[in-house]
Amino acid sequence: MATDNKNLSPATDPATPGIPEPLEEAPLAYENSDFLNSPDARILRIMAEYQEPLSRFRRERIQDTVVFFGSARFRALDVAAANFELLANTGSKEPAPEQPATLEEVEHGKATGARLRLAGAAIEMAAYYEDARALANMLATWSKSLPGPRHRFVVTSGGGPGIMEAANRGAYEAGAKTIGLNIKLPFEQQPNPYITPSLNFDFHYFFMRKYWFAYLAKALVIFPGGFGTLDEMFEVLTLAQTNKLAKKITTIIYGTPYWKSVINLDVLAEKGAIAHTDMNLFRFVDTPEEAFEILKEDLTKNHLNSDYERALQERARRAAGAHDVPHDPAPSAQEILGPDIASTQ
Repeated sequence: MATDNKNLSPATDPATPGIPEPLEEAPLAYENSDFLNSPDARILRIMAEYQEPLSRFRRERIQDTVVFFGSARFRALDVAAANFELLANTGSKEPAPEQPATLEEVEHGKATGARLRLAGAAIEMAAYYEDARALANMLATWSKSLPGPRHRFVVTSGGGPGIMEAANRGAYEAGAKTIGLNIKLPFEQQPNPYITPSLNFDFHYFFMRKYWFAYLAKALVIFPGGFGTLDEMFEVLTLAQTNKLAKKITTIIYGTPYWKSVINLDVLAEKGAIAHTDMNLFRFVDTPEEAFEILKEDLTKNHLNSDYERALQERARRAAGAHDVPHDPAPSAQEILGPDIASTQ
């Protein structure tokens, strides 16, 4: 006789699922890597690349920077074991398939064609490497002597090899803090060893890296380079040209022969594509000493002796002389780090 399922209890009814296994605790949202790496959490990753560098800059007492741009494809002569080495890509660790001729090949007339041309370029870039290193050393030595509670005009680069390494190296050899803002790329990389470890950054988003290049910068030094160097240079010049900057940024283009052979900015003015006054947004220089004097003069005039700077110094003096908690509000991030990129908020 058939059993009437209506009379069975849920515990004995074969159609009722059994008691499930105990569940593991659900991950907290901010520890859920599947979520954090998903498109839904992109806004959080962008915010992290704003807030985490900001917190480190505050902790390390960084007020502002001078940013060096330039080619990342050539190594220093001493690193390349007294021979030239061309890297496969911007910031890459791997050598390019086609390498410059060695010094011995050049000296004995054994180098021809493309390898000889690459050797000539490598000799030129090695000279620029040493110039960037010397200029960064001068700047860092001077900035270390400036009084105040925060580090001023900190030498900053994209964190990779080539000119970037030279800038960090010069500041490191001066005993100063120096910043590297690297970018995650789809090939093996490594930050150069001269970056201050606590100021070594790696970004996923190019636009957040660009933001930190521009936000703290009081000056740019543009050494010979490629697409990335041109991109950064024209981006900041456009911000200055369109009055989107609430601060003055000195822009130095280093290496007149190189840059005049790559781009003819005079033609832009002659054809009316830019105003003739826009040519005053930058200056060409050819020696570390000349570049340093311009930087020192402009940084002093536009920043160290500015009304904004004097107000900050007065606030610091009042706070240092007070025995009780100051009545003034604590400074905001913008007051600590300087005027924002744009005057509109």
